[in-house]
Amino acid sequence: MTHHHKEEETNVTGLYALIGLLSGAFVGLILESSFVWIPVLAIFGFLFAGFFYNTLVKGRGDA
Repeated sequence: MTHHHKEEETNVTGLYALIGLLSGAFVGLILESSFVWIPVLAIFGFLFAGFFYNTLVKGRGDA
């Protein structure tokens, strides 16, 4: 008998969310001199990462 190892799936949803959050905050830091826009654009980047994950990544077989 051969032993089959069950392949573990890694959850990358948090990684996409973190990258979107940090990218949005970085863009807010670069584009605006006001610190008010940094969290606003960070939230926008977080929402865009969720949209990107649900529309483009989630349906792929190798994602």
